[in-house]
Amino acid sequence: MLKGICLMDMASQIQHAQILVEALPYIQEFAGKIIVIKYGGHAMVDETLSSSFARDIVLLKCVGMHPIVVHGGGPQIGDMMKAVGIESTFVDGLRVTDAATMDVVDMVLGGKLNQGIVATINLHGGQAIGLSGKDANLIRATKKYLYRQADPGVAPERVDIGLVGEVTSINSALIHTLDEQGYIPVIAPTGVGDQGESYNINADTVAGNIAGALKAEKVLFLTDVDGIQDRDGKLMSTLYTDDVQSLKTDGVIDGGMLPKVDACLQAVEQGVGKCHIIDGRVPHAVLLELFTDRGVGTEILL
Repeated sequence: MLKGICLMDMASQIQHAQILVEALPYIQEFAGKIIVIKYGGHAMVDETLSSSFARDIVLLKCVGMHPIVVHGGGPQIGDMMKAVGIESTFVDGLRVTDAATMDVVDMVLGGKLNQGIVATINLHGGQAIGLSGKDANLIRATKKYLYRQADPGVAPERVDIGLVGEVTSINSALIHTLDEQGYIPVIAPTGVGDQGESYNINADTVAGNIAGALKAEKVLFLTDVDGIQDRDGKLMSTLYTDDVQSLKTDGVIDGGMLPKVDACLQAVEQGVGKCHIIDGRVPHAVLLELFTDRGVGTEILL
């Protein structure tokens, strides 16, 4: 019986060694490369998943990669607004952001959430540092307007959604400096305007812009689905930009997936190698995507 147990232990150890061997070529390929990870969804609220995510990020840094984390926080903002008696209003999936709402956004994204992620990464041996868009003008932004087509032949109606911004520039030098000093930047998706005003920006959009500005090797978007699915619910493991445009036109890609794929399209057009939309509910999803032969989720490339 003892011999059988020893053989089982040895088999398990060999399997662990095989996993490391499989990861080796990917570690070699991505060493020295920038990997942008958009962190959001269930992975942010489940303690086990948030801990495994933090360990994944520390591991990437330890094997010579340069992870940059951009986090969301929409549900947490909604909870705080409800707690202080402010009603949430959305237009086309974007939160209408007045001054009071922006105060909540700054408090939640740049404060509690950002520092919580930083603390968890540091707990697992990393050197994370939290940033918002106002830090050294990291994310410059301008006011975003939405346009709705009321009737055919009539000029689209402009919709004012308040202090919602779109990115105009990224201070990539700041990120490079921190990264080169061994820090892991953890970035809240807020921006600053020409007059110092704060803007609430979609986290997927920020991640795509940062990846493009840094010419990242990859950008990963953690979601609560297993990737992009066709009409029959089957996962599409690889898509090209032309495929994505067709799927958007046909309505296969819609809703909350739109900002992610739009960010992917912008990133690859700016020189990012590949974009990946993966299921953050899977433990160590980042490592599975980067270090295994099959990967997970959907990859988008030119």
